[in-house]
Amino acid sequence: MTEKKQSPIGAHVPVSGGLATKGLAYAAEIGAETVQVFVGNPRGWAVTDGDPDEDAALRERTDIPNFIHAPYLINLGTPDDAVGGKSLSALEHALRRGADIGAGGVVVHTGSAVRGGRDEGLARMRDRLLPLLERLGDSVPPVLLEPMAGQGQVLCATVDDLAGYLDALDWHPRAQVCLDTCHVFAAGHDVSSREGMRTMLDRFGEVVGADRLKLIHANDSKAECGSHKDRHENIGAGKIGADPFAELFVHPVTAGVPLTLETPGPADPHAKDVQRLKELRTEVTGS
Repeated sequence: MTEKKQSPIGAHVPVSGGLATKGLAYAAEIGAETVQVFVGNPRGWAVTDGDPDEDAALRERTDIPNFIHAPYLINLGTPDDAVGGKSLSALEHALRRGADIGAGGVVVHTGSAVRGGRDEGLARMRDRLLPLLERLGDSVPPVLLEPMAGQGQVLCATVDDLAGYLDALDWHPRAQVCLDTCHVFAAGHDVSSREGMRTMLDRFGEVVGADRLKLIHANDSKAECGSHKDRHENIGAGKIGADPFAELFVHPVTAGVPLTLETPGPADPHAKDVQRLKELRTEVTGS
């Protein structure tokens, strides 16, 4: 029987000082096996060109898979045409930068209708995102849709919401998924036990399919299940607890999928979080 590939464990890393120079040094310091980066200001619209040497150095480190997180301001479901246009431009820039650094995907929040209801927001998202996916094709990494915590008029929070979101995109092959454990917990999936994590992942497999899941944000939660509050916590220090994360290494939906932490830093707590996840991985897989 073919042995399943082991899930690499890493974190979102700082890159001020160079994507590779700073990012890979930080990864080594905390013991990360995969990294997520910003390629610009995460809270602004301005775009910046990459440094070809830094891009090449990161791209060539095929032993450390990398992913990009697109700017937080992006909202493809907004009723504001100006924001919608800026959102599309920012996402396209992140995708093209992803091609430059050999990224496995570009994470983008699934967005909000803001007003008017989910169906209208999904229609606006479709009108914006689907043509971009068609136009860029496989010249760029896939878009990794990240469901949100359920606040306001978000378009996607629960696993079942994802099916409707992907329906709106005709299940386009370049539309894939990043699951955040804090977000799904805040949205109402009680993953504070291995059984609860298993139930959520079973449902994902049923309504979305394991082939769509390309990245996991492994975050504990400061807030309660169903709170709709996006409050990340270090592994084992929050309402989810450490033990349920072990299920991510063995469940058919998530086994082999990279995990990146977005927990409170700096390096010392990040290193402890990485180590805790590695211990859980060893506990359930023996490696």
